[in-house]
Amino acid sequence: MSLSTARAAEPENTKKGRPSGSVVDSLLAPWEEFRRVIPLVSLKSLGLRTNPAVPKVAVLMCTMQGQRFLAEQLNSIAIQSHPRWAIWASDDGSGDHTHAILEYYQAHWGRDRLSIHDGPAEGSTANFLSLTCRADIDADHFAYADQDDVWESDKLERAVEWLGSVPPDVPALYGSRTLLVDARNQHIGYSPLFTRAPSFRNALVQSIAGGNTMVFNRAARDLLRQAGESVEAITHDWWAYMLVTGCGGQVHYDPYPTVRYRQHEGNQFGSNATVLAQASRARQLLQGRFRGWVDANLLALERVRWLLTPENQRVLDAFIEARQRRLPGRLAGLREAGIFRQTLLGNLGLTAAALINRL
Repeated sequence: MSLSTARAAEPENTKKGRPSGSVVDSLLAPWEEFRRVIPLVSLKSLGLRTNPAVPKVAVLMCTMQGQRFLAEQLNSIAIQSHPRWAIWASDDGSGDHTHAILEYYQAHWGRDRLSIHDGPAEGSTANFLSLTCRADIDADHFAYADQDDVWESDKLERAVEWLGSVPPDVPALYGSRTLLVDARNQHIGYSPLFTRAPSFRNALVQSIAGGNTMVFNRAARDLLRQAGESVEAITHDWWAYMLVTGCGGQVHYDPYPTVRYRQHEGNQFGSNATVLAQASRARQLLQGRFRGWVDANLLALERVRWLLTPENQRVLDAFIEARQRRLPGRLAGLREAGIFRQTLLGNLGLTAAALINRL
C-alpha cells in the first residue's frame, strides 16, 4: 500500500476563529508528527472502483477540535469492504488542525470522496441534524460518523446488507453494539448487549445504539428531513431511533460490534458499560437530568405528531399521561403503556425514576 506524506496546504481564506500566521506554524509541528504516526491511506493503492449497481453511502461526519483522532477514523472509512461511499464533513469551527487534516485528505482523495462544510456551531446534535437535512446530499443510504472512533472494515457492508432486505419505501435504521477502546485504540470492553426487539415503547426512554454505529436508508432520511433540522431533541441518534420506530419504520440492532468506540477525556457522551458510568447515569437520574431529557424529547415528538402511526400516538399519549399521575398510578400507567428499557438494571432504574418523580 502506497502512503502519501505530502504537506497539507492551508486554506486561502482563514475561517474566523481558526489559527493563522505564526500560530499555524506552531501547530504544524504536532501535525507533522500525526502524519508520520498515522499516514494517509491512498485510495489508488486500494484499487477502489465505483460500481453504479452498488448502493452509495453518504457518510455524515461532524467535527470539532478533532485533530487527535481524525486521521485514524478517516483511514478506517477508506478501507471499508463496501467500496461506494463519500464523506460529508461538517466542521463546527475547530480552532485546532481539524480543518487542515480534512483538506489534506480531500487533496489526495478528491472532492467526490470528501467534501468539507461549515457547521451551524450550535453543538453536535444541531450539526448532525443540519447535515442530515441537506438537500444536496444524494445517496441510497446514510451513515453517521464521529470524529474519534475507528470503524471495523465490514461496518458498512453489514449495514447495507440488512438495509437491502427492507422495502425501499419503509424507513429503516441499522445500529450495532460497539467495542470499547481507550485513547490508544486498545480494547477495554464492550457496550451493553441488548436482546429485546427495538420499538417505540423502548425508544421513549432509551437510545438503543450509538449514532456512531447508525446507517439508515433514504426513506428514513426523508422522514428526518420532514421533521426538520431545528427540532430540539437531546441527541441526533436518540431522535432517529424515536422517529423511525414511532413512524412505523424498521430498526435492526446488530449484536456484532462494528465500531471501535474510543473512550477518552474529550468524549461528549461516553459508554454506559462501566460501573462508574452507570453510577454517573444514576446520579443524573436522581438530580432530574433524565426527566429533562424526556421532557425535551416528548416536546419534539408532539411537534411531529402527525408523522407517528395511530398506535404510537396512543402510546405517546399514554406515556405522557402516566408521567403526570400520582403514585401508585404512575407505575401502573407505565405498565399499561408498555414502556421498557432493555435490561433488568435499566428497568429497575426506570421504576426508581417513576417512584421519585424523576421520569
